[in-house]
Amino acid sequence: MKALVYQGPGKKSLEDRPKPDITASTDAIVRVTKTTICGTDLHILKGDVATCQPGRILGHEGVGIIEKVGAAVSAFKPGDHVLISCVSACGKCVYCRKQMFSHCTTGGWILGNSIDGTQAEFVRIPYADTSLYPIPDGADEEALVMLSDILPTGFECGVLNGKVQPGFTVAIVGAGPIGLAALLTAQFYSPAEIIMIDLDDNRLEVAKRFGATATVNSHDGKAVETILKMTGERGVDTAIEAVGIPATFEMCEKIIAPGGTIANIGVHGTKVALHLERLWDRNLTITTRLVDTVSTPMLLKVLQSHKLDAKLLITHHFKLDGILDAYETFGHAADTRALKVIIEA
Repeated sequence: MKALVYQGPGKKSLEDRPKPDITASTDAIVRVTKTTICGTDLHILKGDVATCQPGRILGHEGVGIIEKVGAAVSAFKPGDHVLISCVSACGKCVYCRKQMFSHCTTGGWILGNSIDGTQAEFVRIPYADTSLYPIPDGADEEALVMLSDILPTGFECGVLNGKVQPGFTVAIVGAGPIGLAALLTAQFYSPAEIIMIDLDDNRLEVAKRFGATATVNSHDGKAVETILKMTGERGVDTAIEAVGIPATFEMCEKIIAPGGTIANIGVHGTKVALHLERLWDRNLTITTRLVDTVSTPMLLKVLQSHKLDAKLLITHHFKLDGILDAYETFGHAADTRALKVIIEA
């Protein structure tokens, strides 16, 4: 089968790999029909994710059709159309019992990280009964790819962890796909203001169309000053970090109001300064999280009811044979105006 393989920092290739097979009774083999590229894949290619070793097939998002199931799989059968969760959950360990599926002792974020992932024609899914979701008849499968990772990530790690409430002023630093997913789902809670901060005017324009009440281009280094002026020098109630570099997290530290919450989503590969000399007396909450996908069933219902249009996030389409071009497009989003790309096997 064709598969996109990580070869070490800065290196990847499209290769022929053996088709996966059942290795445990709880496994399913899924023929991938649509997948995508995540910002986390770019972090892997930068060498930021030490758990992902050269030789790994990348990808942790997608939809497909079950080809084979292990003897212990009871919820699915060959031929079923399924949504693949980016997080694999055994459903039984101490963390799964707490609904912290991302910390499952034998699962978690393993697809495209410590086991082969979805940027291939076929993928082995461990714990299929608790790591796959049935796709309802008539559902838009392209839109559902956004439910594998970015929508639950933006919602759980940004909106829920950020304690967004009606009337709040929310700042989202980073208008990439994850930041835009946080923007879309923050509107469930009717905040008074959602301010999007980014370096890319095109993405900020997209954010306005998606519901941002204000945008700030941070290229001039005056974003903090601008946001404080916009909020009467008070700052924002929730600051969501959706980039994963020191400068953006430190911006959140500077714009958060007393009593506010900084919710980190970004994958950080280098040390970030925590300025407790400024923050120690401000009654702040700082949260970190890897998506648990506990919200996926709810978000699936929201998509089905057409209260949320996930296809807004899709800008480009490629075939699996063109996945290297897809990476080039996604990795140079400032030039290509890419948000999420759909890759069809």
